[in-house]
Amino acid sequence: MEKTPGTRQLKVAREIQKDMAEIIRSKGMNAFGGAMVTVSEVRISADLSVAKIYVSIFPSDKGDAVMDILNENIKSYRGELGHITAKQLRIVPELVFFRDTSLDYAEHIDRLLKK
Repeated sequence: MEKTPGTRQLKVAREIQKDMAEIIRSKGMNAFGGAMVTVSEVRISADLSVAKIYVSIFPSDKGDAVMDILNENIKSYRGELGHITAKQLRIVPELVFFRDTSLDYAEHIDRLLKK
């Protein structure tokens, strides 16, 4: 059974979401093969050691390639995050990227309804 996150967890997750969005935005679309990458949600473990970062990718057919790029560069993203959050966080959490498929799902439902 998963506990609801505490206030500190939520604050840290929001801060990481904002900072990771800025890090990814600063790379530009060219770094991701022309795909637009958005940080849709961040969930952080109770001990603040692991951050699950959910990204939505447009167009979705570039999703696998973008996920490969994100996972190849986890160490540098974590380093950049560490520089940004050095004053707020004692330990920079491990980053784990997940693809947010809610937009794909909504698009799929929309297509089914139009038939």
